[in-house]
Amino acid sequence: MSGARAGWLLVLPAVLLIAALSLYPVAYGIWLSFYDKHAFFPEARFIGVANYTAVLADEEFWRSLRLGLVYSLTTIALQLVLGTASALLLNQTFPGRGLVRAVAIFPYVVPTVVAIIIWKWLLNSQFGLVNYALGAEFSWFGRDLIMVSLILISVWQFFPFVLLAVLARLQTIPPELYEAAKVDGAGAWQRFVHITLPQLGPVLFVVVLLRSIWMFTKFDTPWLIIQGGGAEPYIRTLPVYTFQRTFAYYEAGRGSAMAVLMFLLLAAAAALYFSLWRREEHL
Repeated sequence: MSGARAGWLLVLPAVLLIAALSLYPVAYGIWLSFYDKHAFFPEARFIGVANYTAVLADEEFWRSLRLGLVYSLTTIALQLVLGTASALLLNQTFPGRGLVRAVAIFPYVVPTVVAIIIWKWLLNSQFGLVNYALGAEFSWFGRDLIMVSLILISVWQFFPFVLLAVLARLQTIPPELYEAAKVDGAGAWQRFVHITLPQLGPVLFVVVLLRSIWMFTKFDTPWLIIQGGGAEPYIRTLPVYTFQRTFAYYEAGRGSAMAVLMFLLLAAAAALYFSLWRREEHL
């Protein structure tokens, strides 16, 4: 047996497992989007692109898409700012730095359901600690502020991912670069702009890509927040609406069409992002 054939035989189980767990569900979802299919009954009727035309004509689809973009873009920007600032701070030497680093990643390891319960207590309009500290009674889960609450909770929960990625890169930047810049008279801001940011470029590229995919497809946080409240339409992002179409309206075919459209939007955004990155590198 040749070495190449032996190698293929060794990786074949892994390839088959990936195909079974990833490729088959994707292919089934695409196939299902062309059928009129109840979420639980086995019968399916081929209707072509009727699901896609119905989705594109659905005003709630566009509203959910808009809410999802507002949610994902805002949280990504705030996560980048807070995570990078925290990483720069924790990269400095000070007493108790190890303890502060451990505490800083705590939100990321807390299960989402626990985080939502904690924040629902903190933001409670009647006895929440946040309103007590502010000395006012804000309805954080009302129609006017529920998106703000969702963004606040998501930024708190996921900024440690940015912190860890940026901090890991900061610790590998040669200190000689900063020493040479100080000798040349560069101030703290100039060192950050001309040394730190260029060194962080590849890491931030990956972080933005991953956070964009994860936040745009985020389901559990919005879904848990809207439970037991009446402001659901104001944070009904596209993943939540897709779930409701599939399992509340029992329209598995239309839900699959929405999922396929969401996948195409992400693929197009990722392709545009990579093309802009290559253009930046060639300048």
